[in-house]
Amino acid sequence: MSPSMTEIHDRRAAFRRLHDAGCFAIPNPWDVGSARWLAAAGFKALASTSSGSAWSQGLPDGRMSLPQALESLRALVGATELPVNADFESGYAADAEGVARNVRAAIATGIAGLSIEDATGQAETPLFALPEAVQRLRAARAAIDASGQAVLLIGRAENFIVGRPDLDDTIARLRAYAQAGADCLYAPGLSTREQIAAVVAAVAPKPVNVLVGRADMGLTMADLAALGVRRVSVGGALARAAWGGFMRALQPLVQEGRFDGLADAASGQALNRFFGG
Repeated sequence: MSPSMTEIHDRRAAFRRLHDAGCFAIPNPWDVGSARWLAAAGFKALASTSSGSAWSQGLPDGRMSLPQALESLRALVGATELPVNADFESGYAADAEGVARNVRAAIATGIAGLSIEDATGQAETPLFALPEAVQRLRAARAAIDASGQAVLLIGRAENFIVGRPDLDDTIARLRAYAQAGADCLYAPGLSTREQIAAVVAAVAPKPVNVLVGRADMGLTMADLAALGVRRVSVGGALARAAWGGFMRALQPLVQEGRFDGLADAASGQALNRFFGG
C-alpha cells in the first residue's frame, strides 16, 4: 500500500532526527519480503541496495535501469512504515541536469534519503573529476530544495570501492560534497578504525555513514559509535548472505544428487505465519 503524503512527511522527519545524535544501524533489504522482516526485527530505518536489487532481477550491480530502480524504491517505501534511504548510484544520468531530473523522480517514490556517488562506471576513469562530481551533487541538492521535501542528501566518495584507496582524496571529496549541500557523508570501503576516525573528524559535525559488508572488519556497533559514526549500513551483504545460503543448499544436489543442503532451510509455516500476520 502506498503511504499518504502525511505518512511520508512523518517518515522523513523521523529519518532526519535519527541523524541528530547517536549511532543507528540502517540495514539494506533487496525486496519487499526482506524489508518487512527487517522492520519486524526492530530497525528504525532501511536503505536500498543497488547490488541486492539488481541480483534479484538477474542483473549485475549497476545494470538496473532508472525505471527499474524507481519501481524497486516504490516497493520498498510501500513495504513498511519505516523511512527508506535510496542507493541512487550516480543518479542514472550522464550530466548534472539529468541527475536533477532523476532525483525529482526518486523523491516522488516517497524515499526519506538519497545518496549520489561519484563513480563513473568506467574502468579507465572510475571517478568523476571533483569539479564535475560537485556539480552533480549540487544539482541533486537543488532538486531536493526545489521539491520542498525534507529528503536527506548523502554524498558518496567511491575511492575505496573502485580501486583508488586514497584517503586524502576521499576526505577532500567528502569535504567538497559537504560544502555542496550533502547532509550526510559516506565513503564505502573504509576498513580500519584510523580511516573511519579520520573521515568523521574531517567532515564534523556532519554525520557519517560507514559500510560494514564483511564479518572480518572486527568492529561492533559500539565500536563505531565510539568513533563518532552516526549510521551503519551493510550494503549488499544481507543479499549476499541469502545467496550464499541458496548456493550452499544447492551444492549437494548438483554434485551428488543429495538433499542435505535443505537441512537449514527456514520453516515454511513460520514464513507463512510472518507474512500472513
